[in-house]
Amino acid sequence: MTKTAETGRADRTWLVAVAAALWGTDGLLRLPLAEDLPAASVVFWEHVIVVALLLPFLPAAVRALSRCGPREWVAVLLIGGGASALATALFTAAFQTGDPVTPLVLQKLQPLFAMLAAFLILGERLRVGYAAFAVPTLLGAWLLAFADPLDVQVSALRTALFATGAAALWASGTVLGRLVSTKLRPRDVTVLRFSIGLPVSAVIVAAQGSPFAVGWGNAPGLLLLAVVPGLLALSLYYMGMQTTPAARATLAELAFPATAAIISVTVLDAHLTMTQWVGLVVVVCSITALSWHERARSETVVVSPGSAKVRT
Repeated sequence: MTKTAETGRADRTWLVAVAAALWGTDGLLRLPLAEDLPAASVVFWEHVIVVALLLPFLPAAVRALSRCGPREWVAVLLIGGGASALATALFTAAFQTGDPVTPLVLQKLQPLFAMLAAFLILGERLRVGYAAFAVPTLLGAWLLAFADPLDVQVSALRTALFATGAAALWASGTVLGRLVSTKLRPRDVTVLRFSIGLPVSAVIVAAQGSPFAVGWGNAPGLLLLAVVPGLLALSLYYMGMQTTPAARATLAELAFPATAAIISVTVLDAHLTMTQWVGLVVVVCSITALSWHERARSETVVVSPGSAKVRT
């Protein structure tokens, strides 16, 4: 088994790949629920389950937040309300309006939006090279979102907007998490994210007139959705990243779109046109190249104030 140069511990690229593959099962679990339940109800119960599992860590997270200033409070509230509750609701709604492949692959637009958010929120600078990755990625997203890229249907546009909005909110949550990382541990941010997202998701349910009661028949699916592509995948990912070189991790993360596409086509009976398959490949390759570039090259396309290099 290989060892990492940085730590000397066993390389865990395989663990990153397993986590990414678990993320790819999201459509398999989310689509049946989205067909039976309003998006807001699904998201509310996802948060209920995750908060119940993280409850032992909540007091410590609240104490850590109490020691922070107003900026961190606002950031955490935005992370919980936007990146957790609203983003997941948009993502679930995307499954109700379109095919199961498009929302999952458009989720990979997050690094692109994260860099833009870092520019707007953290004052990081984007080099001209950013466009070399952004333009083909957006073109690929367009090809993927529409069966006929020259004939845009309203339903397909709605699906793309929901999925892209979710990706943008999740990316903003990543940047805001970076903003509070000097005061809060990653575990605290995760606990607060879901704990704040729970009442926000409840408000969304009430505002839309959706039911809080979802029936015991949906309980297994909700539990699996919250645990497998949720907490379990995230936990394995962080464990793997501790001893996995970034360049290998970037390739291992390809297990996510690969698993999502295979499950969607073989199990969920999704059908993509040739241009959509081309778009899928372009999005995955462009984002993978961007991640590789930022982690492996000495000159990145995003530069933080007073720093020559920033890793995303």
